[in-house]
Amino acid sequence: MNLHEYQAKALLHRYGIPVPSGKTAASPAEARAVAAALGGESWVIKAQVHSGGRGKAGGVVFAHALSQVEQEAARLLGSRLITRQSGPEGLPVHCLLIESPLAIERELYLSLLIDRERQRIAFMASRAGGVEIEALAAEDPEQILMTQVHPAVGLQPWQSRRLGFGLGLAGPQRKQLDHVMRDLYRLFLDCDARLIEINPLVVCKDGDLMALDAKISLDPNALWRHPELAALRDRTQEDPREIAAAEQDLNYIPLSGTIGCLVNGAGLAMATMDLVKLHGGEPANFLDVGGTATAARVAEAFKLILSEKRVKAVLVNIFGGIVRCDLIAEGIVQAVREVHVNVPVVVRLEGTNAEQGLAILAESQLPILTASSLDEAAAKAVAAAR
Repeated sequence: MNLHEYQAKALLHRYGIPVPSGKTAASPAEARAVAAALGGESWVIKAQVHSGGRGKAGGVVFAHALSQVEQEAARLLGSRLITRQSGPEGLPVHCLLIESPLAIERELYLSLLIDRERQRIAFMASRAGGVEIEALAAEDPEQILMTQVHPAVGLQPWQSRRLGFGLGLAGPQRKQLDHVMRDLYRLFLDCDARLIEINPLVVCKDGDLMALDAKISLDPNALWRHPELAALRDRTQEDPREIAAAEQDLNYIPLSGTIGCLVNGAGLAMATMDLVKLHGGEPANFLDVGGTATAARVAEAFKLILSEKRVKAVLVNIFGGIVRCDLIAEGIVQAVREVHVNVPVVVRLEGTNAEQGLAILAESQLPILTASSLDEAAAKAVAAAR
């Protein structure tokens, strides 16, 4: 679960990490009042959406008069901000963060993430703050500094000193970095985070470190332990199809292709998508109905896939182990009849009650194609989509 910048900064502040003075606003008049209360002669106005690249998309602007604050707030609020990460539809802007600008000397990068290969929490840092860290890691990996924290001993002083020297920080700043890293590590553990990113972590002209921007992603499987954090979820920033899928206990991720995939099991779903691509097609989604799928859940999954207008064919690939193929077939028939499907449907059933399931599909007299193997099913789906 992702947090907005203002929510992330509130958590950082709670753990003693310095952040700029600022406050949120949900209307142009409120934005003007916040700027007036902050004082000064200029302000930074930041659209609050779950996406990077806001500045390049016009979602982060400077204002040098209260009237300009109100004008920019009116422009942003209620709009949809389209960034390189949001997709063509963009994300809705319902809230702004108004901050006082800082006198910045240097911009750095600092983050915590889970290094699954080494089973450690890793700190990543770079002197090149404010840039796309993924591109930097690929193009100039020597600029990326990293240290892994052993869970039995925790963050050690030598690790923060090593990053401090690598970032070219002076003595007092290295001590500040040590405090920032210790507080971030504590926050990471306490809140069951998956990622904390401060980009940029700035060195102000007075020598102090400050988190100018912040991104926090929490582990959704641990939110039951943090009801106060779960309450921060902003569903308007999420794909409504993914929300609908979660309510039905379905694992759904939209993609950009034309062949809808309905599969039981994440591994089989990935293999199905690979075969679709092998035969020259592009999957429209990842959808795992799980090992305990019911007819009703399959019907809802089918409707979810067909809600995407670019879908030109549907490939159903079920291996019946715990799940019964006859129940899957009933769900397919129910969905096709309810939704009035006007695209080809290819079904491959194998395993528990597969023969009964195929019989149900045949008796339905619906235009459903069947296949005896996954390879055949993928080839038929790609051909049908064309």
